[in-house]
Amino acid sequence: MFNDIGPLELVTIIVLAVLVFGPDKLPKVIQDVMRTIRKIREFSESAKQDIREELGPEFKDFEFEDLNPKTFLRKQLDNDELGLKEIRNGFDLKKEMAEVTDAVHSRDSEASGSSSGGGRVDMTKKPEDPGKDDRPPFDADAT
Repeated sequence: MFNDIGPLELVTIIVLAVLVFGPDKLPKVIQDVMRTIRKIREFSESAKQDIREELGPEFKDFEFEDLNPKTFLRKQLDNDELGLKEIRNGFDLKKEMAEVTDAVHSRDSEASGSSSGGGRVDMTKKPEDPGKDDRPPFDADAT
């Protein structure tokens, strides 16, 4: 419930509680707070049970945690019927990035040093200057 409270914050809260309520009333206040939290939990559990009963038997597997978008997406993506696990497991990000890097640096992963590359364009070379009579292959104003 209070997972994000650190030890220093907890000590500060305890010291403030002792100063505000005093050491003689503090146990009674803690009991009242715990009783209130317990009642809130019981109320929420009974409300969940009432909603499940009202939804009917077709929603018997309904979990309220599924209403959280992260949980819903994780549950749907882990579904075996879609075959997404095989796709996700078959995708090697390091290999894909290495291929992209090789393509950018115009390196062929099978044969290093071959300039033909099977129709690949060498992007590191500067284009040849066109002759004075040649027009560029694109319109510079249009791009």
